[in-house]
Amino acid sequence: MSAKFPSREWIERFMGVLNNSADYKEAAKTWEGDFLFVIEPDDKLDKQHTFYLDLWHGDCRSVDYIEEGQKGPKTEFEYIGTYSNWLKVINGDLDPIKGILTRKFKLVGDKGKVMRATKAAKELVNSAQKVPTEFL
Repeated sequence: MSAKFPSREWIERFMGVLNNSADYKEAAKTWEGDFLFVIEPDDKLDKQHTFYLDLWHGDCRSVDYIEEGQKGPKTEFEYIGTYSNWLKVINGDLDPIKGILTRKFKLVGDKGKVMRATKAAKELVNSAQKVPTEFL
């Protein structure tokens, strides 16, 4: 059964995939930091959606789905891009780090810390690809 992207169900399934990924656990074993993943509207999405992820030493300790208009928690990082660019990342057509460098995504937070965790970022994408997903 597929989960719609973006939705609370999708981010909860993503958490399960991350926490069962030996590759992610290894790649992110030294990572400490939480994120807001902001999916901005474009011609395929009519409103903003935001995911909260608490990532800690290879585990995803919690997630949340934040409705447009609701205030999310203060996080160390925000990764912000349009729905179409998020699809490219999830489908493996755009590397998340290259997305920052080409300005398809905006990163709020310590860019150097994120650039040192490229393998963990790649494993986040690999895990996202394992979630049965129904795109809009």
